[in-house]
Amino acid sequence: MLFLCLTTFGSMAQRIKGSDTVLPLTQTLSEEYLKTHPSASVTVTGGGSGVGISALLDGTTDIAMASRRIKFSEKMKMKQAKHDPAEVIVAYDALAVIVHPDNPVQQLTREQLEGIFRGKITNWKEVGGEDRKIVVYSRETSSGTYEFFKESVLGNKNYMSSILSMPATGAIIQSVRQTRGAIGYVGLAYLNKYVKALKVSYDGGEHYVYPSVENAVDKLYPIVRPLYYYYDKSKEADVSDFIQYITSDTGRDITLKMGFIPR
Repeated sequence: MLFLCLTTFGSMAQRIKGSDTVLPLTQTLSEEYLKTHPSASVTVTGGGSGVGISALLDGTTDIAMASRRIKFSEKMKMKQAKHDPAEVIVAYDALAVIVHPDNPVQQLTREQLEGIFRGKITNWKEVGGEDRKIVVYSRETSSGTYEFFKESVLGNKNYMSSILSMPATGAIIQSVRQTRGAIGYVGLAYLNKYVKALKVSYDGGEHYVYPSVENAVDKLYPIVRPLYYYYDKSKEADVSDFIQYITSDTGRDITLKMGFIPR
């Protein structure tokens, strides 16, 4: 779990917790905000969207970062606890499907991805690659990225039972980098030279699109989802100034440079 403690917005200590996807963006925005608004302290930690929303429920965070929308069951728990959650879209994020750099496969259809992550396709030769077992990595079930990938790519069908669940995006990058037959998925901002992103087709193989900020902004790349902040409306005065900063021209520029799509 990543951790960052800064002096920043508001007159009180601010706590932000949740999605590992939103984490680097929040850290950078907080650092830049601090330069012109030094007053209190903020702690930023990851752990997953579900962890952040649970922390908001039990009062151990002021803002929950989430890479998926709050569930109905979570909303009901909030209301039972006399909380009134407010939702803000911070930015949009493209999910990249990644493989080992030496993997000759360059592109996959949504149907092929579904087959791989559900355990129906088990060898790379079945999708035009070498004769090698496919090793499938995923985020853990508390991750909003896990849930969005399941919804968008798997059509809400279940992942394979033997999938290798990783506690954070960085762990998926590291595992795919070290395993020649591996495949996984990460937020676009996490891409680096040690893994290879695949082109994806959502029209049966007629058009394949590479995951990039430009293609996501132009609505060409299909695996794009909103990223959220949730906070209790009773604390809106404490968090509103920072949230307004996110949507300012400066905040939008930072968001774009970080590899996210501004709202």
